[in-house]
Amino acid sequence: MTSGVPPKCESPIGDSLAVIRRSLVGAGTKMSRAALLVVGLLCSLLFASSALGATATVGLGSAASFSVMAGSTITNTGPTTMFGDLGLSPGSSVTGAPQVLGQTHVDDAVAIGAKNALSTAYNDAASRPGNGSAGTDLAGQVFLPGVRTASSSLLLSSGSVTLDAQGDPNAVFIFQIASTLITGSNTSVSLINGAQACNVFWQVGSSATLGTGTRFAGTIMALASITANTAATFHGRLLARAGAVTLDTNTITTSNCASSASGGGGGSETPSGGNTGGGSAGSGGSTGSTTTTTKSTSGPKAVGKPGKVGKTRRKAVKRHSAARPALPHKRGAFTG
Repeated sequence: MTSGVPPKCESPIGDSLAVIRRSLVGAGTKMSRAALLVVGLLCSLLFASSALGATATVGLGSAASFSVMAGSTITNTGPTTMFGDLGLSPGSSVTGAPQVLGQTHVDDAVAIGAKNALSTAYNDAASRPGNGSAGTDLAGQVFLPGVRTASSSLLLSSGSVTLDAQGDPNAVFIFQIASTLITGSNTSVSLINGAQACNVFWQVGSSATLGTGTRFAGTIMALASITANTAATFHGRLLARAGAVTLDTNTITTSNCASSASGGGGGSETPSGGNTGGGSAGSGGSTGSTTTTTKSTSGPKAVGKPGKVGKTRRKAVKRHSAARPALPHKRGAFTG
């Protein structure tokens, strides 16, 4: 008789199931790896396509330094200030004595060169493939970066239009307008999430008229004329190829993108003439820092003194408790 525990035998069915399980696990691992590779490849393709699909800026060349440029005449009423240059070609009549903080070029070699650069930039903006329609009225609309087209006139009747860069300081907005651009009184162009006026371009197939008190952003490139009504302000440029530019108590702050001194665009914005505003902001920041430093310096002293007083009082209380002769008094009475 054989003693002991009989050997454990695996059934053929159990062996087959184990083999199948191992095969399935191996196949699942291979499939997971393949799926990860596919997902990674798709992400790479999407990133590459989005990078390639980004709208390129419009290079203004030598026209970038001009706040105002016209073809026939420039007429001004009231205390208008422009922080960049003023240019006129082929016309020669500038009336109303606007304050020009840059240079004035009237039908000279610089003005002629800048006008040629403007023509190139205008044609570039007009030839870009569109990403969608701008509609007929900009009021209340929000636009992401890209090229928007208006088949006829484009109006900003009231309120504001918002340009959202979605955190990309290089985001470019181009509006192709077949006919006129008109804004109502006290309307505005709002730039959010990193959008910059230096990367906003309005290509106007006819003339642009900006209403009283309008707060506008971007470079207007009009084929014919531009009229800025009373107290309209601009962070950008008013550039008319053939016609006149008419001003009335306006402020034009020219903006350039830091990556291109020649107006190529891209990068962070450096407003020309905005140094006054930037300086004020900087001064305010310095004052704030000084105030904070003063508070932090006096803070520890103020906190330290009460701490010492409290500690001294606690020590005094302890010494008083130890010196109180309660026990000797009782002992004397006991032996007494």
